[in-house]
Amino acid sequence: MTQQSEPSTLRRASVSRQTKETTVSVEVAIDGTGKSSVATGIGMLDHMLDQLARHGLFDITVQSKGDLHIDAHHSVEDIAIVLGQAFDKALGDRAGIVRMGHAIVPLDEALALVAVDLSGRGHAVIEAGFTAPSIGQLSADMVPHFLETFAREGRLTLHVRLMSGESNHHKLEAIFKALARALDVASQIDPRRGGDVPSTKGSL
Repeated sequence: MTQQSEPSTLRRASVSRQTKETTVSVEVAIDGTGKSSVATGIGMLDHMLDQLARHGLFDITVQSKGDLHIDAHHSVEDIAIVLGQAFDKALGDRAGIVRMGHAIVPLDEALALVAVDLSGRGHAVIEAGFTAPSIGQLSADMVPHFLETFAREGRLTLHVRLMSGESNHHKLEAIFKALARALDVASQIDPRRGGDVPSTKGSL
């Protein structure tokens, strides 16, 4: 069961989810300073969520306890669900936002392109290849699953394209840094909009 709080005018939200497999709580502040407090029990995922906060200038708290004695699948999936829901709630009605953003981020030999549209519609296209079954404690096949789940629950369109890279760590980190920068751009308030929702439909 997932419990969601209403966002404040500061574009902040907390969401929690408890199942027989995991207990996850997330707090997100869109207009933050890049602070993070993350404890998932999966070191590489902690590192990536810290990158998301730091380079997107979001404040993110993630606490997760799950059945890691089986594997990390349930935890990674549920963290993506709750994180996406928290971003969605923090964005509120999305009035006045830039809405779309993209970033191309290098990390040494790795280069990642990420584009987002805070469209209210969850969709993801992930083109990222890893040459090892895992990066640290994080299974490589969980990376696209995390991103797809985050996009669906966050009600945003997400395109990820890994353009080059050799180190799997560098590839993954470039993707999350680019995601952070793209989300930061898209979620900014554009004063020229005067608070209007950026859609000809009148809502997102």
